[in-house]
Amino acid sequence: MVNAKDYFQDGVKLHGHKCPAMPLGLRAGAAAMNKLGIQRTGDSEWLALVELGDHHFATCFADGVQMITGCTFGKGNIRKLGYGKWGLTLIDKKRGKAVRVVPRAKAIQANQQTDFFQKYRMKGVPPTQVPPEVVEPLVEKVLNAPEEQLLQVGEVFDYTPQEPPVSFRSFVCEECGEMVVETYGRFKQEKKVCIPCAEK
Repeated sequence: MVNAKDYFQDGVKLHGHKCPAMPLGLRAGAAAMNKLGIQRTGDSEWLALVELGDHHFATCFADGVQMITGCTFGKGNIRKLGYGKWGLTLIDKKRGKAVRVVPRAKAIQANQQTDFFQKYRMKGVPPTQVPPEVVEPLVEKVLNAPEEQLLQVGEVFDYTPQEPPVSFRSFVCEECGEMVVETYGRFKQEKKVCIPCAEK
């Protein structure tokens, strides 16, 4: 069984501050992994789809998912879907199986009513400046709440992602001299260039 608490300290180091959303991502990732019967990956055999968007609260959720699952933006096996939601679909690509885990709306709403949000975050106070006595009880609550109170864990279902193979082909941009993956190349007056140089 994967336990979110085992990854909390490393998650704080990765994320940079304590808040309720990063451990919520840890809990969601752990629940998904336990449902699928898998462990943290160092490769790319799992794929995490997070439903977060941009410029909204609690996107820290994704760092918890990355920390516990091992799905990272660098390995290309985590993707943001841009729905403005906190759902996570974790896919075991080898077996073609997946599960979707979603924090319960009541749990997120309860977090929004705390001093952490009302007196600090919603007033623009950076999370690193929220007093420990305000944030730590909230983090402990997220880490220790019974799973059924915190999360909706779906049933395992069949899922086969259609992914192009990894490209190892690249070239040197003829304008800026920087390396570019070939599929991102453009032509500009018969020169092979990168996208930023093509748009100048």
